[in-house]
Amino acid sequence: MALDKPYLDVPGTTIFDAEQSRRGYHLNQFCMSLMKAESRARFKADQRAYLDEWAMSEEQKQAVLARDLNRCIALGGNIYFLAKIGATDGLSFQQMAGSMTGLSETQYRDMMIAGGRSVEGNRYVGEDGDAQAQHQPQGRA
Repeated sequence: MALDKPYLDVPGTTIFDAEQSRRGYHLNQFCMSLMKAESRARFKADQRAYLDEWAMSEEQKQAVLARDLNRCIALGGNIYFLAKIGATDGLSFQQMAGSMTGLSETQYRDMMIAGGRSVEGNRYVGEDGDAQAQHQPQGRA
């Protein structure tokens, strides 16, 4: 039985729920393996061979090889696990986040210092209209 997921209509947002967790299990386990120096060395020596040791989908492997973190998230990756890839590459979390937004590290930092992105266009569908009521707990209008 499919669960009602009213949160799926937040533009530009992938919610890491139980379904995403199951989808990304092997991807996230691969990322966690990078906490060990030996695993990082093996991954750096032959990324494709190391990835092929994991029961990840080809699409997940290609996203890792391309360092397309947004795609990794869409395929079940959790950003806190994916950060291990960035650390293996010598990147800070700020550098990784910048790459995910299409901004340089400096632009990303400056945006966050200024208060982050505008909420305009980033609310759930219907938030400002009649559809909003369906997202409120029952008993409220």
